[in-house]
Amino acid sequence: MKSLRNIMNKIAPVFEEKGKLEKLYPLWEAIDVGIFNSNKKTNIGPHIRDSVDIKRVMIMVVFALLPLYIFGAINIGVQSGIAQNVSQTWNQNFVIGIKILLPIFLVTFITGGLWEVIFASVRKHDINEGFFVTGFLIPLIVPPTIPLWQVAVATTFGVVIGKEIFGGTGYNIFNPALTARAFIFFAYPGAISGDKVWVSGVDGYSGATGLSIPAAVEGGNAKALLDGVTQFDYSWWNMFVGWIPGSIGETSKILILLAGLFLILTKIASWRIMAGGLLGLFATAWLTNSLSSYSTNTMLSLPPEYHLVMGGFLFGLVFMATDPVSAAQTNKGRWIYGFCIGAMTIIIRSINPAYPEGTMLAILFMNAFSPLIDYFVVKGNIKKRMVRYAK
Repeated sequence: MKSLRNIMNKIAPVFEEKGKLEKLYPLWEAIDVGIFNSNKKTNIGPHIRDSVDIKRVMIMVVFALLPLYIFGAINIGVQSGIAQNVSQTWNQNFVIGIKILLPIFLVTFITGGLWEVIFASVRKHDINEGFFVTGFLIPLIVPPTIPLWQVAVATTFGVVIGKEIFGGTGYNIFNPALTARAFIFFAYPGAISGDKVWVSGVDGYSGATGLSIPAAVEGGNAKALLDGVTQFDYSWWNMFVGWIPGSIGETSKILILLAGLFLILTKIASWRIMAGGLLGLFATAWLTNSLSSYSTNTMLSLPPEYHLVMGGFLFGLVFMATDPVSAAQTNKGRWIYGFCIGAMTIIIRSINPAYPEGTMLAILFMNAFSPLIDYFVVKGNIKKRMVRYAK
């Protein structure tokens, strides 16, 4: 590493001020900081000393996401084998999946990285690590059959509209990865919803996702409908493990829970947001279950534990809702923020038949309200202190 450091030190003047490639300094700085720790020191106070910087936070999140990439690749192969009615080994499934997943990953990073360099060069500041996690998240929240050009367009929208126009990392109101997914959903709904997008391998092969089954039937029992499906195994345990059609990284709930535990133990993500989200989901689902006998809406009868393992709720709660930029910052605010995300997910899933997922819209909606939640929490704390001091 010392030899590499010496080589990079010799090259550095070419990219620094008055160098031949001065305009590409942000790209050079990003590569340098990506390999080595920054040698910059703050000159004025106040100083916060901590071993965890932005780069380490991003790397921890990526570590948590890597098992989902591996499982997602294997699951693509498994679902492809089901579609073709063939038996394949684990290695064959992984190879099939990685051939589909890798191009999505590369297009995401090339597109997002290009926009990061452009904005950093125009604004004349360093390339920050903000897109690093976003680039890892986007491939996991799209189906394996997503066209690559749509991935590029959506990534552009997520980075430029979702983050850069607000000032870049740390200033964005909405989660950039979810902004990219929302763009695909509303601009190209046929590519990310319906029955023919979730299984790759056979052209024209159709396979309904778990949430779309009870959403399409009036007056039925949601659990009975899922148990009656023979094309895929939509039992609770199989949905918990993850061998079902779905977005690439959202199917294995057990791996997502382990990733969430890892992020909590490393103090990267807020356990209050996750706990609040689970509480909101279960409380609202129990309420809709109690109302199911008064309506023909089948989604109202879907049990809370099924809501937990269906769709992208757990993935969104662990990796999107806990985004330190767009989430609530106060402890009480995090409970409220998380609870509202869980509650709104159930409300959207159960009441809106055109959109049986709900998690994406719930998180984006609460992203917009998180500053307001923190404002009232802080105002409440100030009021309590004033009363206490008055005594």
